[in-house]
Amino acid sequence: MELWDIYDKDRRLTGRTAVRDVTPLAEGEYHLVVHVCVFSPDGKMLIQRRALERMSAPGLWDVTAGGSALAGEDALQAAMRELNEEMGLSLELPPPALTIHFSCGFDDVFLVRADPALNLTLQKEEVCDAKWADKEEVLALLEEGKFVPYRKHYLELLFEMDCGYGMILRETAGGTT
Repeated sequence: MELWDIYDKDRRLTGRTAVRDVTPLAEGEYHLVVHVCVFSPDGKMLIQRRALERMSAPGLWDVTAGGSALAGEDALQAAMRELNEEMGLSLELPPPALTIHFSCGFDDVFLVRADPALNLTLQKEEVCDAKWADKEEVLALLEEGKFVPYRKHYLELLFEMDCGYGMILRETAGGTT
């Protein structure tokens, strides 16, 4: 059972929680979602292919990691958890690069640069493959219906925002520096 904190329209916690796929959010109630986009120094994004068993968008390519924040988590904690769970990565994340307000929530998007030689450990229940892809490949996958159906301009924006954004991180035996 996955519990989400419920927020009001101004992103203030209400003190209530919702059970994922059980408790519908009422009008004026929102939950927190996060996405992490890891870029290489040459501007490629690490993308993941969602496991075929997933209820939502099975087999489609997606940004590096993402999901809903659990009750008690802030956006940074949720982003770090999702990145670690789905890709096996522990990276220091900068503050969110942007926040998107959608019909039932807030989506904080984290952009970070990392060495492409990262050691990935994919969570088989959620992710069946991963690779580095440039903007043209991601947009081609989107056009072919093989990428989660984000708006084209959103994906273009992520690549444009990466130019000079974030910091170069490298994985070390004891973690990431």
